Amino acid sequence: MDAQIVHSVQILLRQAASLLIYQSVLHGEAGQAFLELLQAIRYAERNVAAESLDCLQAYGRWFISLAAAQQSWQDYLLKRILRDDNPFTRLVQGREIADLSPALIAAVRHDLQILQSFYKCSGEQLSQWVKAASHLAIAPPVWSVMDSPELNELKLGLGSANWADGLERLSAVYRQNGVGLLAEYRAFRWQAGALVGIAHPDPVRVADLVGYEAQRAALLKNTEFLLRGYPALNVLLYGSRGSGKSSLVKGLLHEYGDSALRLVEVAKSDLKDLPAIAEHLRDRPQKFILFVDDLSFEEEEDTFKALKVVLEGSLTARPQNVVVYATSNRRHLIREFFGDRPRPRDNEEVHAWDTVQEKLSFSDRFGLTLTFEPADQKTYLNMVHHLASQAGITLEPDELEHRALQWATRHNGRSGRTARQFVDFLIGELAIIKGEE
Repeated sequence: MDAQIVHSVQILLRQAASLLIYQSVLHGEAGQAFLELLQAIRYAERNVAAESLDCLQAYGRWFISLAAAQQSWQDYLLKRILRDDNPFTRLVQGREIADLSPALIAAVRHDLQILQSFYKCSGEQLSQWVKAASHLAIAPPVWSVMDSPELNELKLGLGSANWADGLERLSAVYRQNGVGLLAEYRAFRWQAGALVGIAHPDPVRVADLVGYEAQRAALLKNTEFLLRGYPALNVLLYGSRGSGKSSLVKGLLHEYGDSALRLVEVAKSDLKDLPAIAEHLRDRPQKFILFVDDLSFEEEEDTFKALKVVLEGSLTARPQNVVVYATSNRRHLIREFFGDRPRPRDNEEVHAWDTVQEKLSFSDRFGLTLTFEPADQKTYLNMVHHLASQAGITLEPDELEHRALQWATRHNGRSGRTARQFVDFLIGELAIIKGEE
């Protein structure tokens, strides 16, 4: 095998071993397969048949790792750099480069130069090296896929001449997109004490929702306050079931997902973790909505105290980049019974009315309360027409309304949810009729 190939492979392996800050960039499946391939090419210089086979198998593992991810080797590296969670990427989100340690900056520049050499090591080049190392007549196929538009900003940031010179622009990308999970996902759920990314969040969009325009405008305005760094209020959306409260909150993700907004779903069973979640997110440059769906408390529950801490703060200041958006079918979130109300003959709590008032006023601790009244017939039919238009349904308006009202009578009453269910059913029904014609 050509000595120049062996020399080039040895340089790449030494560079990989010398990474300081961005070590984990090569920890993924394709990165490890790349290193194994370099090792196999290096050993194949002995011209041993078994080692030539190892080289071919290593190339196959590297090829299939890229094929499984449907990305090029260059895109793989860029994504790993974009999402790498290391001391530099964490610190630079909240500080200027000039405020960081010179030793840290020197290490980052060193690593970026190495990673650029890996980027330049193309699939075509590796294929030719494998051909020479394995004594093949024809070089093995090269995995090729269109570059991801998602990475254009990063490519511009790094520049093509010398990645180390693009440090300022790269830092701006980290400040905008975050790192680690926060760069990879826009929606999360809190599970077992940690954030878990949601790969396929609900696709509902704010523009899809009809009715309750005043409530929608107020929620959008409050969310824009949050994104622009102004004081934003915690919000309680309460009202009739199926009115679109949850959909409106979920739709914010697609409305502002490119503006550093992140949505974190917190189950009622995890409300005790709310102060810890807020603290975990405090120093991140992104803005976070903690989404609690269908919120209510039984009389004996005390988990509402953790929510109270996040709503009102404690001795620790409330994070300015975190708000709570909760939905509920109940105006008074803590269930109260007539038996809870004190009577003169009661011989238990002296200031029992204080306890009652604490329960009744808990929902007032949200800065903004949006009420969703049951949809009247006009609003319901407007929802149906809007959804039907989006779906391309061309029924006569009178027939569409007649069937929509029948559906509401027979099913769950007039609401946005009922309108969606009716239109979804209609889409399937009309598609089957068309297919049978």
